[in-house]
Amino acid sequence: MLNVPEILVSTAARRLVLAAVVVGTLAGCGQRGPLFLPTEPAAAQRATLPQTLSPARAASAPPSGTATPAPRQ
Repeated sequence: MLNVPEILVSTAARRLVLAAVVVGTLAGCGQRGPLFLPTEPAAAQRATLPQTLSPARAASAPPSGTATPAPRQ
């Protein structure tokens, strides 16, 4: 039978391991650099996420207009 200090230490250790797993997962996602929407002309021909996930449904849907790049300051 475990006594109170052993229970507290094992609970703290489990939380520490869980926190390390969460931090490691988030840190290892692979995204580097700032996030931005591409504005070069070649980007206009790339597939969007919904088109990538469901090509048949995206092909039957009408195009949703083109995005205009924001003016640079």
